[in-house]
Amino acid sequence: MPELPEVEALARHLRDHAVGRAVARVDVASLSVLKTADPPYSALHGRTVTAAARHGKYLDLDCDGVHLVAHLARAGWLRWSDAVSPAPPKPGRGPIALRVHLGGPGFDLTEAGTQKKLAVWIVRDPSEVPGVARLGPDALAVTVDEFAGVLAGRTERIKTVLTDQSRLAGIGNAYSDEILHRARLSPFATAGKLDEESAGRLFASLREVLTDAVERSADQDAARLKAEKRSGLRVHGRTGLPCPVCGDLVREVSFADRSLQYCPTCQTGGKKLADRRMSRLLK
Repeated sequence: MPELPEVEALARHLRDHAVGRAVARVDVASLSVLKTADPPYSALHGRTVTAAARHGKYLDLDCDGVHLVAHLARAGWLRWSDAVSPAPPKPGRGPIALRVHLGGPGFDLTEAGTQKKLAVWIVRDPSEVPGVARLGPDALAVTVDEFAGVLAGRTERIKTVLTDQSRLAGIGNAYSDEILHRARLSPFATAGKLDEESAGRLFASLREVLTDAVERSADQDAARLKAEKRSGLRVHGRTGLPCPVCGDLVREVSFADRSLQYCPTCQTGGKKLADRRMSRLLK
């Protein structure tokens, strides 16, 4: 899933390549991707792109006061082309859900797989998007005091709090694993019970991981961002491989629709966390 660093890089790419161009046409290949009807997507036609921004994991293209806001979900992506095909994509065929023509160049919003969760809103203000309206402080801009407030009194696991967009905006499954690994904290630690030193370490880790990822992504074009993300991960998606810090094997805990990765030596004092699929063997 694209998270804060990748969406920030996509917003920067659009600022560099789309701002100042007029929207010639929008093609919708999947009607289910559109979550609003007023204003219609045709309201973008002829408008100049004046800004591109990010709200948590939402991408916002401002077209002179009418916003195209997209959430890429788990398998969505933005595919830029310096010479986008003038032919509209065929509805229901292939991964393209929506195409924006910018007078020669343009981009496709695509989604791989069968779970179609890519979503697009056409609004006059991004706050009209329910998910944007519910966002907590941005993870890249949150202050140490705000972060302390995010943790205070929470009885959930720290992994859950870090990925709750209403508490902290922008962090998903991958970067939460990386932040917790760098902070040397168990993903199952209770958020509100972290001592001051651990909470400070977690805040520093959050800043370091996200800032490093944004800097690595800054000079990459949209097509290379996924590979850049994978290359910078220490534990996420590396189950069974050696931890680059201590050499222990990276372990995994699986849930119904996702999994987390961690290093026992670095994060849990050598203890293996119970995996539902393996719980019988760990008793």
